[in-house]
Amino acid sequence: MNGLVKSIQENVVFLLQFLAVVVVIFMVAYVAEKIAAKKQGATERILSTRKIAMIGMFSAISAILMLFEIPVYFAPGFYKLDFSELPALIGTFAFGPVAGVMIEFCKIILKLLFKSTSTAFVGELANFVVGCSFLLPASIIYSLHKTKKTAIISCIVATACMTVFGTAFNAVYLLPKFAQLFGMPLDAIIGMGSQINAAITDIVTFVCFAVAPLNLIKGSLVSIITLLIYKQISPILKKTN
Repeated sequence: MNGLVKSIQENVVFLLQFLAVVVVIFMVAYVAEKIAAKKQGATERILSTRKIAMIGMFSAISAILMLFEIPVYFAPGFYKLDFSELPALIGTFAFGPVAGVMIEFCKIILKLLFKSTSTAFVGELANFVVGCSFLLPASIIYSLHKTKKTAIISCIVATACMTVFGTAFNAVYLLPKFAQLFGMPLDAIIGMGSQINAAITDIVTFVCFAVAPLNLIKGSLVSIITLLIYKQISPILKKTN
């Protein structure tokens, strides 16, 4: 009975931490968008009715894409590749940092409605926070100077940020928290990586050989696809906006 109570307490604390992270990220996005708007002399509201409608549409597309996960050969089965950041990045370029974070958050909520968590919400937190570490740098850089060159630079910087931050975040917080909530030793998780790659022997090599390549591949592919199609769909989005 004590074990059950402790487990419930740990999950509640984790969810509260999750919500705190969400609030902080929203605040960062809001401040960044306000600064960009002031620099450009823009007067449009951060969340107009049209923007909210588009955010809802992009969130739904992102949530659907999140359900289609692709296993990768170099990481354990609970690490998979998805393209849910693609609509989020397009929406971020079109409507700003706050819209991007909202798309990312709503995507997680919709995904949980479609398919419940299998990782005690750790996977959802990872997807949201690491996704925002990709979207925020891209949107902040692009919002300051909207050119093709800036878009390319923003995607390169964003991919680098997601790779570095996602790798460190997994090592320092996510993997230990996952082990704690599931009541399993961290060595057992590292062992899953060792079975795939003999070079994985500890938490550092685990994230370097399993997590970092996944984030690098995901960021690169999402960036390339966005850069290829954004120019074609941008006029439609701007008319809507």
